[in-house]
Amino acid sequence: MFKIQPVYKDYIWGGNKLKEAYGKESDLDIVAESWELSTHPSGICEIEIDGEKKSLAEYIKENGKKVLGTKSMTEDELPILIKLIDARDNLSVQVHPDDDYAKVYENDLGKTEMWYVLEAEEGAQLVYGFKKDLSKETFKAAIEENTLSELLNYVEVHKGDVFFIKPGTMHAIGKGIVIAEIQESSNVTYRVYDYGRVGTDGKPRELHIDKALEVTQFNKAEELSTPYVMKMLEGVSIGTLASCPYFTVKRIQLEKEMHVLASEESFHDLLIVEGTVEIVEGSKKWIGKKGDSFFVPAGSGNYTISGQGELILSTL
Repeated sequence: MFKIQPVYKDYIWGGNKLKEAYGKESDLDIVAESWELSTHPSGICEIEIDGEKKSLAEYIKENGKKVLGTKSMTEDELPILIKLIDARDNLSVQVHPDDDYAKVYENDLGKTEMWYVLEAEEGAQLVYGFKKDLSKETFKAAIEENTLSELLNYVEVHKGDVFFIKPGTMHAIGKGIVIAEIQESSNVTYRVYDYGRVGTDGKPRELHIDKALEVTQFNKAEELSTPYVMKMLEGVSIGTLASCPYFTVKRIQLEKEMHVLASEESFHDLLIVEGTVEIVEGSKKWIGKKGDSFFVPAGSGNYTISGQGELILSTL
């Protein structure tokens, strides 16, 4: 088991809640995203082995499916990416392609993702799809006429809400929201609207209208509901937040001790989002606090988690 050293991103819409409330230490003025588990070239996490730092990508290249697990669709690359995201301002309205499109046009994976809302200011909203079915022509005209906001489906969010974002779904995280995001290991995003903002170079940030037109699903947004039920055990509550061909994500509410098995099927990623817990694997022990992440290689066997807190457990 290894504690993860995240990678930080200072996008212009970010704030400082990840520093202030989640213990993130960075010289960046803004910490918009903390990549908690990643070997993507855009941001590679580090681990520590015998007192020496090593990139997680290098470790996985050396060990392959032995640490990824038999369920992994890749041989020696981490197939998922996990982030904490602090939206001080609205993110761009955007869409992601599926695997087939991304492979051809971006030499990357597509992006299926899920959001678990950790914090939401009163009245905070996000964009999830469209209010009604659209044609491609109507969508394109709305972009050109700057009326896209009239077509978008806005959803008020609260702590604990879960959203599953399929490729092709128009979406945007709104200001005042902190989320945990679990996704395919991809950094492909097509922006269609960015509020006229400029980047650090003083120029408007790039939009990707043509590609968005090719990958967007123009149907009305599906009805949303919290898709998980907590299973109550003695001192532990467990619920599945999302399960798809790419990942399974569970929420664990811990009050006592929990015994966990990391089988040969998949690695485990533990992201602590509330409280402080103790993790014991054999003779080794870690103290994990809010904001900490741990990588448990596949086949590690039994370990225990104790204390009081909330964790997100992600597996393949």
